Amino acid sequence: MNLVSRLMPTAQPALSAAAPRDAAAIARLHAASFGRGWHEDEVHRLLLDKAVVAHRAMIRRTMAGFIMSRMAADEAEILSVAIAPARRGRGLSRPLLEFHLRSLAGLGARTVFLEVDEHNAPACRLYGNATFHEVGRRQGYYQGGGAALILRRDLG
Repeated sequence: MNLVSRLMPTAQPALSAAAPRDAAAIARLHAASFGRGWHEDEVHRLLLDKAVVAHRAMIRRTMAGFIMSRMAADEAEILSVAIAPARRGRGLSRPLLEFHLRSLAGLGARTVFLEVDEHNAPACRLYGNATFHEVGRRQGYYQGGGAALILRRDLG
């Protein structure tokens, strides 16, 4: 952390529901975070889907992160989580994830699943600290041969 960032107070993120008007910002953030980014029209369609629950973290008027899940009955699957590259490592993902999980529980989700690259140490640490546990793996799922860890968390 550099001297300026330690001396200047950081604005706290505002956590709220994402809406179709956020599609472009989410698509840009997704593209900056993953090898195959989602196109704006894909994001827009997801945000219009009644089964999709999405939240965003805003710092001032800039999207600093998002999380998106799809619900089916009393289960949810986290589709994607991304934090802006300039905001990573600053403790933003945990409150965003917790906010999202509380919202899913409030909508009736009892179990949440997700897949994560076994080599994505920050994400694995985040989910481990949030009491997700491994229930399976897809060997060779990611480019380069990495396995996708299938994680689960029971809510409530």
